[in-house]
Amino acid sequence: MSIDLKNLTRIPKHVALIMDGNGRWAQERGLSRIEGHKEGAQSVRAVLRAAAQAGVEFITVYAFSTENWKRPPQEVDGLMKLLISSLNAYEQELHDNNIRLRIMGQFERLPLPVRMRLQKTIDATAHYTDHTFIIALSYGSRTEIADAVKKIAEKVKKGELKTKSIDEQTIAEHLYLPDVPDPELMIRTSGELRLSNFLLWQLSYSEFYITDTYWPDFREEAFFEALEAFNRRDRRYGGIKKQEP
Repeated sequence: MSIDLKNLTRIPKHVALIMDGNGRWAQERGLSRIEGHKEGAQSVRAVLRAAAQAGVEFITVYAFSTENWKRPPQEVDGLMKLLISSLNAYEQELHDNNIRLRIMGQFERLPLPVRMRLQKTIDATAHYTDHTFIIALSYGSRTEIADAVKKIAEKVKKGELKTKSIDEQTIAEHLYLPDVPDPELMIRTSGELRLSNFLLWQLSYSEFYITDTYWPDFREEAFFEALEAFNRRDRRYGGIKKQEP
């Protein structure tokens, strides 16, 4: 099935993705887990192209969680090396499509070579405004919220903020990337039905799209199908659907 983007009346401004299924994809083919991650990197490349084509302004991918540090050291090391090699191979596409790279998570926890390589691309793409590619690295939503509370508490302690003035907007302004709009659509591959500590605050009113497709098989057409599904959703934000006249 081919999706005609011209028929979509609503395109989400921000799409978040939980890229699940790399390991199972590899296992079913008798390959190592890192081979699954390598193929998954190709899907990231495909989705960025598709998002730019569709006019999606922000893409956030859940690449490495705070819990992922518990994985075998060999796999963690392989993932960090894959991140560097992917940047080396595909950075030009960010420039070709005017895509800005940003990182959310515990940046300082990443190995120095990874931080240096990421920072190089972050600086080189900082002036782009058409699209933004956000990689959640060493990211956990509960940690993000806890960090926001600490920042707010420090301001209260210094007398810069009054407790009674703290509201939802205050918390939002102290998250990792407060200038980025909340995702309107969240896609999770491989059929899992959980958030896995991803953007718990920001996904409050996002539409969820779950597919059984493993992430390495999730390419342009699959992304367009998710956009089509979003286009059919009735988004009421807790209100009541307007009656037809």
